[in-house]
Amino acid sequence: MSADKYSTHAGLVGMAALWGASWPWGQVVAQSMPPLAAASIRFILASVVLVFWLYRRGGTKSLFALNIGQWAGMGCASAVGVLGYSIFFLLSLQIVPAGKAAMVVALNPVLTMMFAVVLFREKVNLTMGTGVVLAVTGALYALTDGGLLAIRLGQSGMGELLLLGCAGCWVGYTLIGRMVLTTVDSLTTTTVTSAIGAVLLFSASMMLEGPAAWSGLRDTPAMAWLSIVGLALGATALAYAWYMNGIKVLGAGAAAAYMSLVPLFGMLLSSLWLGESLTTSLVGGGALAISGMLLINRGWLSLARAPKNPPESRQ
Repeated sequence: MSADKYSTHAGLVGMAALWGASWPWGQVVAQSMPPLAAASIRFILASVVLVFWLYRRGGTKSLFALNIGQWAGMGCASAVGVLGYSIFFLLSLQIVPAGKAAMVVALNPVLTMMFAVVLFREKVNLTMGTGVVLAVTGALYALTDGGLLAIRLGQSGMGELLLLGCAGCWVGYTLIGRMVLTTVDSLTTTTVTSAIGAVLLFSASMMLEGPAAWSGLRDTPAMAWLSIVGLALGATALAYAWYMNGIKVLGAGAAAAYMSLVPLFGMLLSSLWLGESLTTSLVGGGALAISGMLLINRGWLSLARAPKNPPESRQ
């Protein structure tokens, strides 16, 4: 394996670690700062970094070539994937332990795949179907502390419902982003959606939390500010850079497979940093969810490698 491949794989592991760390970071922030103000600061910082990155790559000129439809698509993606996701993310972390909350990542590829099959007629196979069952079962087992019947009986807590809102927003962002990316490059899309999302979050914060939420930030502990910087620069800008490089060098399927490590890092880092206990339901559900995510990615890779138009057999 070349040095470039080694560095790419290392970067993808770092990406998964940063996205896993976003859950304990988010909980520190959620317990110390008004949620909308905190999310605004995160995406303002991330937008500054992304705009600078886009400028360095000579992509800022492309912003003036975007049409109304492209701006509208990215605006919708921002409303769902930045504004909506951030609200559900921080509100859920006020209630649910970070390690347990990280399990919601296992539902993202499952729900995305299901909607992609319905909306875009994407193909699935038995391996992916098995992965769906394992990922959903594992994630729900962890989220309900081993009480799967609680979902059927309508006994799930508000925190768990907010986490499902996170998953729904991420799926919406992915599907809208898929349509936008047919005509706009990924770095421009991420930069614009982050910047629009920062404006939406700031507006929502001023309307719902008021100026007092911002004036009170001076009393925020240093650990919360460090967590905000980690979320903005690490989990948003740097992790995205490593992910994009992974797609470029290894391909989308191979890069996406590293997403299966996010719940693992989320549980471990939450245990180390926040002292959260690793319960049997969390470990067992996490193992099932990670196995399911790996199967989904394996099935996706087998479909991607299959010949598009297999030759007809000779008579």
